[in-house]
Amino acid sequence: MVFWTGAVLTLLVALCLVAGCSAPTIAAESDRAVRILSGGAATLDPAAAGDAGSANVIGQLYETLTSFDTTLTLRPALAESWEIQDGGRRIVFKLRDGLTFSDGTPLTGDDVVRSWMRIINPAAPSPLVSLMSDVEGAMAYARGQSTDPSSVGLHADGKQVTVDLNRPGADFVTVIASPTFSIVPPGMDDDADVTAPGSFVSSGGYTLASADPGTTTLAANPHYWAGEPPIKEVELVQDIEGRSPIEDYEAGRLDYLPLGDFDASWIAYDKDLGPDLREVPSLAVQYYGFDTTRPPFDDVKVRQAFGAAVDWRRIAALGTTSPEDVATSMVPPGIPGRSDRDYLPIHDPDEARRLLAEAGYPNGEGFPEVTMLTGGGLFDEALVTEVERELGIDIKSETMGAGYFDRLNDDAPQIWSLSWIADYPGPNDFLGVLLGSDASNNYGGWSSPEFDAAIADAGAATDADDIRAAFDRAEEIVQRDVPVVPVSYGTGWALSRPELLGADQNGLGAVRMAGLAWDD
Repeated sequence: MVFWTGAVLTLLVALCLVAGCSAPTIAAESDRAVRILSGGAATLDPAAAGDAGSANVIGQLYETLTSFDTTLTLRPALAESWEIQDGGRRIVFKLRDGLTFSDGTPLTGDDVVRSWMRIINPAAPSPLVSLMSDVEGAMAYARGQSTDPSSVGLHADGKQVTVDLNRPGADFVTVIASPTFSIVPPGMDDDADVTAPGSFVSSGGYTLASADPGTTTLAANPHYWAGEPPIKEVELVQDIEGRSPIEDYEAGRLDYLPLGDFDASWIAYDKDLGPDLREVPSLAVQYYGFDTTRPPFDDVKVRQAFGAAVDWRRIAALGTTSPEDVATSMVPPGIPGRSDRDYLPIHDPDEARRLLAEAGYPNGEGFPEVTMLTGGGLFDEALVTEVERELGIDIKSETMGAGYFDRLNDDAPQIWSLSWIADYPGPNDFLGVLLGSDASNNYGGWSSPEFDAAIADAGAATDADDIRAAFDRAEEIVQRDVPVVPVSYGTGWALSRPELLGADQNGLGAVRMAGLAWDD
């Protein structure tokens, strides 16, 4: 779904789904706004979003056909039901009766197809276009190989939406819970009024009331399919003018505040703030990658040498607060079907030097200048130090903020780093979506027919053991060829008012503020 740079994972508020939560006892104070410290949105267009900050806001404004509750149970949202046909190659969704956008206009199956076709728009494909790869004809259309929209396996008939797939893919009902698949109103591409504050047209629990560099204000949507949210106004605070967030929380200026490990470590023992501390799990992985399309990292022996030279487990353990946060594979704990095996490269500096010599660079001699570009990570310095010590190679390390993703797309550095949070709880979201040969998020340009075949086998399998075996095979190939190396998983913390109901995290970073209410 969503990715961001840096070692400190963005802590998002993932709140309980209306469809999956029991109704709280709502006080008369429910008109009181909720103020949440939040990152800003780069875009409010679901098809254009590829960052966590945007997804957080988009999840409030636009609804999907399915969603996950706080227990990661799939729930119906705009779709009241679905039927899997043709051995998993066709899925038929039935929309709820009486659906409308926030302006009262009907929401139909045509709106679903139109919204999803925007993801594969060949003129501006979504950063997460790979999520549509299983839809018949979708990728050919996105690449301009077909100009006929009817060649794409998306068809609407009133309240019914039919999706035809290239392979058996019953898990597509979970994929479309991603904010990328949100349903947007007509005119999204040619009418600025539908996205302007005050005249914003939404399909989700909230509409956009106002937006400035410091605060984004959301207003409850009275036409929301699950009923108007109990909290009438939510303020997403992006700028606290240099003040301490914790002091703002203590002063009552914030109701929900993401925290880092350092602050959580002392707040846990604070008699006033300690009871408000909440653990925020995250189905996320931070990893380093190599540009495999050009020297020196187009040579698998060079990548293997770097993989063996660095003690990845040690640097992760030193940079995280919990042993559970040390990565052992690209797939984080909590993802159903995840293997318990360790797929990190084996730390063996002697073998690393032997491999580097075989690649033509004994003791690092003649190795070209290498630049590592990241968003600023806890492990960057340790990686540079260990490579220099074990291989005699000096890595130039740089940090980049704005424009980082454009750089990855247009001119990937030789070494880079990203963090990725699940679009949906499945291994493929961390494997095929990130490393498939044609995946839009495969920034290192790695291509492995063997890996692609393993991912295809996992997608075609129906038996859980066969699915897991195929994904295990894919992870073994990643471990062997080292296109990327996972380092850490994401667990964060937050301060939340005890009387704020529904402020629970499901690990997906999918915000559902329509489930919030003030306790009586």
